[in-house]
Amino acid sequence: MNEELWEKGLEVRREVAGRSYVDKALADADDFTMSMQRLVTEFCWGEIWTRPDLDRRSRSMLNIGMLAALGRLDELSGHIRGAVANGVTKAEVRECLLQVAVYAGMPAGMSGFKVARRVFEELESQTADVR
Repeated sequence: MNEELWEKGLEVRREVAGRSYVDKALADADDFTMSMQRLVTEFCWGEIWTRPDLDRRSRSMLNIGMLAALGRLDELSGHIRGAVANGVTKAEVRECLLQVAVYAGMPAGMSGFKVARRVFEELESQTADVR
């Protein structure tokens, strides 16, 4: 384990995904799944998300496109929430998903829109600050 990457990754992961979500994921991890939690925290969040040449908004929009295109809908909802935390607007999420539909196929775009709609409905029920 790289303690520095773990700490940096944990900080960014909590800022983007939300402290309660991350803390629950770590608390729910067992001997089998903790290795994955460490990998995602150190490698994805600590190594990649802390690189200086792309801002968090850009990384969030890339993730929305990639996850929707790959059909990774379980992860897409969390990354849409994180994108909003990173300042990505509802209109920008829509544009990302339209881009997916054209370049990765209509089924991927349609599925992405369904996930995004549910996420925005949940967010809007919690706050009026969703743009």
